[in-house]
Amino acid sequence: MNKFASALCALGLGVALVASVQAATDNDKIIERIKPVGEVCMEGDDSCGGAAAAATASAGGGRSGEEVYNASCAACHGTGVAGAPKFGTSDWTARAEKGMDTLLDHAINGINAMPPRGTCASCSDDEIKAAIEHMVNSAG
Repeated sequence: MNKFASALCALGLGVALVASVQAATDNDKIIERIKPVGEVCMEGDDSCGGAAAAATASAGGGRSGEEVYNASCAACHGTGVAGAPKFGTSDWTARAEKGMDTLLDHAINGINAMPPRGTCASCSDDEIKAAIEHMVNSAG
């Protein structure tokens, strides 16, 4: 083979190598884009590892009313969205007169524009109750 043919052969191999590397890189990007964003873990399922343990620990400890309010209630109750009683106002005075059982029933089952459990599907009944107490105690 002459020098020209050798050079063309080497160039061809180089182009093939670059194309192969590019394809692998594109495949990696595709795999990254379509990978699952999470996994579903059932309570007691050890195959989820730390996620199940973290969920169990979180459920057992219970968040304070303020923590639940800040994480899940403030978006609506902070501004009065769709008629939600505003935090820190007298909106809560008349509601408090209905009693905690009624308020808890409304929060758990939903009322008017508020969906069941508000925006905290993961909250326990006790955490929802603590959030209600936090909002009622804020009444001014």
